[in-house]
Amino acid sequence: MTTSIDFETLLDVLDGLPVGIAAASQNLSIYANRQGLAHAALPAGQRDAVLAGRTINVQQLSLSIGGVPHQVRLSLDVTEQRALEDDLFRRAYFDDLTGLPNRGLLERSVAALTASDREQTFALAFLDLDGFKNINDYYGHAVGDALLVKVAQRLSGELRPCDLMARVGGDEFVLLLSPAGPMEEIAARVEHFLSRLKEPYFIEGSEILTSASVGVSLYPADGRSYDALCSNADRAMYRIKGTTKGSVQFFSPGVDHAASERMKIEQRLRLAVRDRRLRCAYQPKVDFRSNEVVGVEVLLRWMDEEGVIHPPGDFVNLAVELGLMDEITHLVLAEATGAIDRIDSAFGATSTISLNVAARQADEPVFMRSLVDAIEATGCAQRFMIELTEEAFLSKSRFQTQVLPMIREIGARVSIDDFGVGYSSLAALADITADEIKVDRSFITAIHQRPRSQSILKTIESLADALDMSIIVEGVETIEELLYLQAATRIRLAQGYYFAKPMFLDEMTTRTPDLSLRQAPAPLRSPLVRAVGYRS
Repeated sequence: MTTSIDFETLLDVLDGLPVGIAAASQNLSIYANRQGLAHAALPAGQRDAVLAGRTINVQQLSLSIGGVPHQVRLSLDVTEQRALEDDLFRRAYFDDLTGLPNRGLLERSVAALTASDREQTFALAFLDLDGFKNINDYYGHAVGDALLVKVAQRLSGELRPCDLMARVGGDEFVLLLSPAGPMEEIAARVEHFLSRLKEPYFIEGSEILTSASVGVSLYPADGRSYDALCSNADRAMYRIKGTTKGSVQFFSPGVDHAASERMKIEQRLRLAVRDRRLRCAYQPKVDFRSNEVVGVEVLLRWMDEEGVIHPPGDFVNLAVELGLMDEITHLVLAEATGAIDRIDSAFGATSTISLNVAARQADEPVFMRSLVDAIEATGCAQRFMIELTEEAFLSKSRFQTQVLPMIREIGARVSIDDFGVGYSSLAALADITADEIKVDRSFITAIHQRPRSQSILKTIESLADALDMSIIVEGVETIEELLYLQAATRIRLAQGYYFAKPMFLDEMTTRTPDLSLRQAPAPLRSPLVRAVGYRS
């Protein structure tokens, strides 16, 4: 059934449409609905035009009616649609925090270059900030985010119009340098980026210093796809990060081999943790004035598949990177707890047991709660000393406000390890609540010949006395160092190869020690030898 509509009703329908309609013939306007009249001022020849702040999409049609040409213009307000499209594009291809292109847009850009008929070299520089996790831990995530924004702004300002900088991860950026030019030119440009990056950042009243390790791959020499180029640049970056942070490394087959070797080491370390091939060694802490062993420090060692013993410097940083240190710390505590009877037999039932905890761990209340609970469960928490480097005590750290009360509650104590080589100054001690200061060995080595180290040690000693903290020096290796400490200071406690090297449990009563005590005054020798269960 067909219903007829009168002409006036049809015009009303056309006026109610959101689409503007304007018809003309032979340069004479013959019809326009309400929206068509509203859009009459649109400039001609533009597909998307702006009118009164709104985006109008315009389509021009040509029709022949009765042999006479007609022009019809359709116009539609697409402001919200374009805004939505722009927002979706931004979310898909740009980083929310820094506003930089993200991995998706970088990959599309590389694909466009590799698909070009005119092949030209370009470079991918994979940039990873050094120590960014520490900055987040000690200054807070807000400062960390602000730093990422400032890094993006600073380096973006150094790019050529043809280059691109993308953020592809938490603190990882990639520079697409196209065209690349000679390798020497690329190296000079990347070094310039690195020097700019190392300039101070001032954020929320703090001066933040950072650097970056950079790996570079070249197209087409190091790969013909985004995945290959990015993977090789990443390998080069990890190679330089493991040797000389803050530098640049170009990819080469040797770098690829090094990355493979690193992967093997990672797997070996994971297996060592799983198979309990990490062992504890124990080094005495000595009161060299009363000639008594007052405690032991529990030190980590890795015995590999071939029976080779690796010191912590060979693997602890890697364990931190792999997120293994929490498990390892609990393993160390478990072994030390199981060895208490042997420790008591060798060093005495009142000797303290010192455990090393990374500053990053100390700033994690959840982990520290689990560790503190485990120490309390030993039934002798008052014998435990937790050794932390100075970073753990920084003002914005959660250690002093949330973690330290847990430790105090169970009766354990706290030592500031490697004092003098970290972030804080002597004045910062006034805000630190600790029981012991452990002076780094760099101040003790040949101290009898180094007046500046002597002055620093005296200052630390005075400040420790004023703040009611005990003081222990580490790294005592010669009789001259010991005699200086006896004669020129009031310090009582020391640690070092002069007294005893770190020893495994089965060595405490079976190994002939290399203590070098024959040169020592007689009163120093026999008590220590008896204390560790050796025969003189």
